[in-house]
Amino acid sequence: MRRYSVFAIAREAMRGHRGWPEQWASPEPKKRYDVIIVGAGGHGLGTAYYLAKEHGITNVAVLEKGWLGGGNTGRNTTIIRSNYLYDESAGIYDHAVRLWDGLSQDLNYNVMYSPRGVMMLAHNVHDVQVFKRHIHANRLNGVDNEWLTPEEAKAYCPPLNISRNARYPVMGAALQRRGGTARHDAVAWGYARAASARGVDIIQNCEVTGINRGPDGAVTGVETTRGTIGAAKVGVVAAGHSSVLMQMAGVQVPLESYPLQALVSEPVKPVFPCVVMSNTVHAYISQSDKGELVIGAGTDQYTSYSQTGGLHIIQHTLDAIVEMFPMFTRMKMLRSWGGIVDVTPDRSPILAKTPVKGLYVNCGWGTGGFKATPSSAHVFAHTIARDEPHRINAPFTLERFRGGRLIDEAAAAAVAH
Repeated sequence: MRRYSVFAIAREAMRGHRGWPEQWASPEPKKRYDVIIVGAGGHGLGTAYYLAKEHGITNVAVLEKGWLGGGNTGRNTTIIRSNYLYDESAGIYDHAVRLWDGLSQDLNYNVMYSPRGVMMLAHNVHDVQVFKRHIHANRLNGVDNEWLTPEEAKAYCPPLNISRNARYPVMGAALQRRGGTARHDAVAWGYARAASARGVDIIQNCEVTGINRGPDGAVTGVETTRGTIGAAKVGVVAAGHSSVLMQMAGVQVPLESYPLQALVSEPVKPVFPCVVMSNTVHAYISQSDKGELVIGAGTDQYTSYSQTGGLHIIQHTLDAIVEMFPMFTRMKMLRSWGGIVDVTPDRSPILAKTPVKGLYVNCGWGTGGFKATPSSAHVFAHTIARDEPHRINAPFTLERFRGGRLIDEAAAAAVAH
């Protein structure tokens, strides 16, 4: 892998940038691998990268039915934060924030991580109580979070409307200053490039149609649209389609899949300095480096594998946005899109071994998958390599739904973020 640097860019500039190699290889699939990862999004590619880097397992294939990063990784709104309520959640999400901080240097690829702050608005007494509880819990776990008065919130984000006559009056806000955004495509490309350089095969347009098991019930490989590929270990990292793939191995997981919508405005000069979320009205907003306002909504009310979603969800979201930020009333929206999120009953993920030997699953992130990308990949690679969980993901098992040790983060994850 050719390293990026200011000197490399200067050299290539002198010859019209014709010397850059492809960022990752596109080989034909081999007959057998040590590990197969199903899903070439950020979590799947990151898992392959950490398998190679941290555990020395390089005979790895990442299989993607479409194109690399074309699923939820390319359809989210790039927000990063770790201000979750419970110890287990704070552990895995703050591990991610720490990895985000040095990820560009680690991958030698600019993922455009920007810790500009994430502010969560309180609109009623219940919101105030819930967010203050989060702040106290976060501080006990060493996670930064602080309470702002309405005036302090407006000082941090000047476009915010704090009028007492607003339909959604701002009664305060919780601010995590280390929160922010990163560039979703760059994350997928950076992990793909770094994994490929360590010997990982990234195979696009290769849909998994079956998971094979031997006489003893253990995984032996997968059936794909490009033939049978053998492996002793298979990790499923397929977001909204995780339950479909797991059924191929005879494993049922407690998941429901919902469309999740977002949209962007026309680009304008920098006007919005941070990320602002409102759980009460299911809306949030930030500004991209291109100048677009990136606006997210809540999940649709009905389960579906559609990537369109209902128009009324977008309308409700924009109604709230223009009331909280009146200066955007005349902004034109350019495009909207949807992803498919997989949601567990307690709104927390599953990163675990399954009852099938050699089969592992990383799913159930709901609306919080992107922010956890590096930590999810890091601990999932550990689980696959050592056939035992990392201490950080040890609580996020399938068995918790049978035993009742749930990690109920519905209050922190009920809105798209």
